[in-house]
Amino acid sequence: MDKNKNEKMEAIVSLAKRRGFIYQGSEVYGGLSGTWDFGPLGVSLKRNIMNLWWKMFVQDREDMYGVDAAILMNQKVWKASGHVDTFTDPLVEDLETKQRFRADHLIKDAGYQADGLSLEEMTTLIRDNGIKSPNGNPLSEVRTFNMMFKTHVGPVDDESSISYLRPETAQGIFTNYKNVLDSFYPDLPFGLAQQGKAFRNEISPRDFIFRSREFEQMEIEYFIDPANWESEFTKWVGLVHDWTDALGLPAENVHELEVADADRAHYSKRTIDFEFDFPIGREELLGLAYRTDFDLSNIQREAGKNMEYTVKGTNTKFIPHVIEPSFGVERAIMAVLSAAYTEDEVNGEKRVYLRLPEHLAPVKYAISPLLKNKPELVAKAREVYDILKKKHGDVMWDDNGNIGKRYRRQDEIGTPFCVVVDFETLDDNAVTIRDRDTTEQKRVNISDL
Repeated sequence: MDKNKNEKMEAIVSLAKRRGFIYQGSEVYGGLSGTWDFGPLGVSLKRNIMNLWWKMFVQDREDMYGVDAAILMNQKVWKASGHVDTFTDPLVEDLETKQRFRADHLIKDAGYQADGLSLEEMTTLIRDNGIKSPNGNPLSEVRTFNMMFKTHVGPVDDESSISYLRPETAQGIFTNYKNVLDSFYPDLPFGLAQQGKAFRNEISPRDFIFRSREFEQMEIEYFIDPANWESEFTKWVGLVHDWTDALGLPAENVHELEVADADRAHYSKRTIDFEFDFPIGREELLGLAYRTDFDLSNIQREAGKNMEYTVKGTNTKFIPHVIEPSFGVERAIMAVLSAAYTEDEVNGEKRVYLRLPEHLAPVKYAISPLLKNKPELVAKAREVYDILKKKHGDVMWDDNGNIGKRYRRQDEIGTPFCVVVDFETLDDNAVTIRDRDTTEQKRVNISDL
């Protein structure tokens, strides 16, 4: 990562904490690596992104059904899906400090390619090129590490009580496929969508909220006739770009990576990773996978339940295939913040602002009396605040500091419009609206807000 990108990432992390977007988890106790807490503005931004996704992919469609599955599931789910055996990362240990790291991350940080390498090949590459731990110490051989958090359900601590915090939301969708089919019997193709927490015991979480141990996913399993998988997959490629456009991400910073056979997940026949130019570099933003009938066939075999779909009005039966677009909420937030973070100069003074799309901004309008020690201005500003609060909801009252400081504060949190009530308002019932991006101001009648 070059210096400018590193500085931009540090500036975003600093702004996120200072302005109440994102805090380190358990910070008062020294923090917990890989966990993050969302502050008041972060919660609003996160909710706006998730609500936008739900509207685009569920509410505005006739072929989509929402589910909300339990986080704890029968251990057989994870055995059948392959997660118990294959949901692993390559682990390497500092022989002096005993700290553990992702082997592929250390290899990439050293300037080498790690994708597609076996454990033995990674071990050889590390040894032959003298790659050390971040502390400068020799490293162990590379081995696998299962990333699922294991727990026990109930009072008995034995093999039969094992469960896991789900590492993805997808399996909760697959286990409810038959339930939705029996309840609604939708026409193919149709999808099941879910938003919710997932947990992965990352060996070395890093890069702010990009890679953490507790995160939020938005996933769809779209059930199709296997004869049509290519055309349906192409449709979803377009829908993904619609989504990145809706997030306000510059098209030139979004890239499609066709994942090679050797690098695809065990269940996938085709995968496209959609990457974004983050300050940390070009990294995966979301994924689109053609999972075939892998999951439903596993359930049919392991649970003994019929997962076939009968085409209405015919005797044609088959197990549907699945296309899965998988979206990470935190990565979307990080991309939005990265794209929005802007520095410019106003009247010879450096300005930092978040150029957030209006529909995502945590605060749409900030209302201020020009002077907070003038009761008549405060009373009128409160009237305007109440009007906009009822209409838009995401409205903030701000009378702290002089008007210039208020503008700078609202710029940093991405508020599109600042509305100021001044002495002229008392005569003409108009207010001054300042645009965040252009800093231009204009007078607007309160009735036209």
